[in-house]
Amino acid sequence: MTLSFGTRLRSAMDERGPLCVGIDPHASLLSSWGLNDDVAGLERFSRTVVEALADTVAVFKPQAAFFERFGSRGVAVLEQTVADARAAGALVVMDAKRGDIGSTMAAYAETFLHQDSPLFSDALTVSPYLGYGSLAPAVELARASGAGLFVLALTSNPEGAEVQRAVREDGRTIGATMLAHLAEENAGAAPMGSFGAVVGATLGDLSSFDLDINGPLLAPGIGAQGASAADLPRVFGTAVRNVVPNVSRGVLGHGPDAAALRASAFRFATEIREAVAA
Repeated sequence: MTLSFGTRLRSAMDERGPLCVGIDPHASLLSSWGLNDDVAGLERFSRTVVEALADTVAVFKPQAAFFERFGSRGVAVLEQTVADARAAGALVVMDAKRGDIGSTMAAYAETFLHQDSPLFSDALTVSPYLGYGSLAPAVELARASGAGLFVLALTSNPEGAEVQRAVREDGRTIGATMLAHLAEENAGAAPMGSFGAVVGATLGDLSSFDLDINGPLLAPGIGAQGASAADLPRVFGTAVRNVVPNVSRGVLGHGPDAAALRASAFRFATEIREAVAA
């Protein structure tokens, strides 16, 4: 039987540290690397990141949109990037933020969570804002395939509060409701559940939210967005051991030199490990 995503992620975090490196090949970053904003540049960029880091970081998070903008050839590069990263021992969280209802949600799930799909990833980011129940096809397929989900709960963008901190009739915010759903999904899982939340590291005091969902917390915002490793215990409290901090520009900005990429990732990983252990 395939080990669950939560089990594999816990093992990778314990062995390699919890750092997640984003793979976000936007046009300005390609340019700063001296690459053209085309498929060849995309391929060179992605291969360089994977070859430099896949044997040391726990998780990669490719942003699907930056590949999809090049059409089928860009998606082909994404397929190869996922395959190469996983072959080198890194887990892949596909950042696609899919969310829909019924058969459409099922098709999104099959694209990224079915083991026979060329885009099969260890986990997928999803949006629950058509109702948490709309994610059922993805939850079911993730369980069957040993994959995981990261559900948008408390995102770092300022606009997110308009929805995520809205208060329901029962007095609970929407964000808190999503966290409660995830805690139910992860009930009884050991060493950690496979259904995580996206919670921004830049949000400050989150003590009013129960982040102890027995699942991973994907935390964007470290580095260029202003949060630091030292902020993690204050933001995440007792749930900090399950935090997967994501760094993108803070690492990628040191390319295309592979040694510089590795040095930057090592620095962030060390700072995060020390902050979490403190």
